[in-house]
Amino acid sequence: MSPRFNIYSQKQQWKLILFVLALVIVGVSLAYTKSLVDKISEEERSKVQIWADAVQRRSALVHYTSQLFEKLEAGERNKVELYVEATKYLARPDITEVSFALSVLNENTTVPVILTDENGTITSHRNVQIPDGANEGQVLAHELKIMASQYDPIEIIYYGNSKVFLYYKDSRLFSELKQTFEDLQQSFISDLILNAASSPLILLDSTSRTVIEAGNIDTNILKSKRLLETRLTAMAAQHDPIDIEIDGKAAMVYFEDSFLLTQLKYYPLAQLGVIGLFVIIAYLLFSTARKAEQNQVWVGMSKETAHQLGTPLSSMIGWIELLKEDPKTEHIAKELSKDVDRLNVVTDRFSKIGSQPKLEKSELINIIEEAITYFDARTGEPVKFEKILPSSIQLVLSRSLFEWVIENLIKNALDAMEGKGTITVSVEEQSDRVYIDISDTGKGIPQSQFKSVFQPGYTSKKRGWGLGLSLSKRIIKEYHKGKIYVLKSEIGKGSTFRISLKKTI
Repeated sequence: MSPRFNIYSQKQQWKLILFVLALVIVGVSLAYTKSLVDKISEEERSKVQIWADAVQRRSALVHYTSQLFEKLEAGERNKVELYVEATKYLARPDITEVSFALSVLNENTTVPVILTDENGTITSHRNVQIPDGANEGQVLAHELKIMASQYDPIEIIYYGNSKVFLYYKDSRLFSELKQTFEDLQQSFISDLILNAASSPLILLDSTSRTVIEAGNIDTNILKSKRLLETRLTAMAAQHDPIDIEIDGKAAMVYFEDSFLLTQLKYYPLAQLGVIGLFVIIAYLLFSTARKAEQNQVWVGMSKETAHQLGTPLSSMIGWIELLKEDPKTEHIAKELSKDVDRLNVVTDRFSKIGSQPKLEKSELINIIEEAITYFDARTGEPVKFEKILPSSIQLVLSRSLFEWVIENLIKNALDAMEGKGTITVSVEEQSDRVYIDISDTGKGIPQSQFKSVFQPGYTSKKRGWGLGLSLSKRIIKEYHKGKIYVLKSEIGKGSTFRISLKKTI
């Protein structure tokens, strides 16, 4: 059996087109997002590389500056040592020429020094600034503590075995220069971490596994060895570490995607999930609305059909009674009565659509036998009926509606065979279910259309609305809680429709 016309086919095609279009849009969106993510990821790696290069250059600058400060510190040390030697020279009793020694002492205008005796009493000082109004003794005592913490005192032994101690510290100019450099260095590091790379990164000494510097990393992670190792493993899984050299030693920069890039990676998936959720909700809402609309159409059509049939049937019954009174037309009246009874059954069936029918225990085999007998009497010899039926099966059914289903399946089989062939009706009873199979030797149905045949509008006839199988499915599924489907079919050999019913509803 092949479909001639399906009122839902175009709608299904449009659904498919829109679905494919949606997939294309989603695919393009994901591809574009991936391309954007790749570009941003490459830019972030470049920033990390810049950061690593800057750290490497800073390391070289620090090394050079340290050497410079060592030279300056050594120069000030030399000044102090000259100061010591000049002090010793002046203390010698045999020295009469002191101008040179005094000039050496006077030339020290930068390095603060304090002399103490063996008891720690301050005897003299030089280049120690005492603010106006301040207590000189307190200021000198404070400076003495600072000097002692900076450098070990120099012991001076005069002739006569007397001892003094010389304390000193870095000059004011040297201290200010050193502090300024440290501040500039720290500022440079901060700006570098904040501006050069937004990605979380860790600069690691590859030999000792010691963190040299880190940016955008929680300090708690840096304090915990376990958390640090876990984070480094995760970083290495995302990106290969960058190798650099600091002070002649190898180091490695570990980094990962920034928070913004991570969000950008997963945003399309989240967006797709939200869109999918809305699509599912919309589909369910529209399906419910369409089903409700179909129900209204079914009910309205059925009720109107029953109503329209009622009036002419009443008139026909009256005419039949008149015909029965005349012996000449009595036999005609009997035949007309059969057709009227048949129409009454049809009217009753239509009237029950849309309302919950009354289900009663019925003899299934009798219903099937009556349907076969009715069609067998009207089809003639080209059509043969075969029955494989048990003697009796009791089921809870709506007799009139279930008869309608059996009749629709038999009529469908007759249409498929085009008036000649064999129709086989078999019933199989199992422990909890009953299976009713109606087979024909007709055209057959393609497997792709096994579900389509139950859609409203599906028909292979030149004249027909394709409602019989759809109505049958509705009766079996909604009123009898069963199933109806195409069990098997082969093109050119026939089809088998199966009804599956529970023994108890």
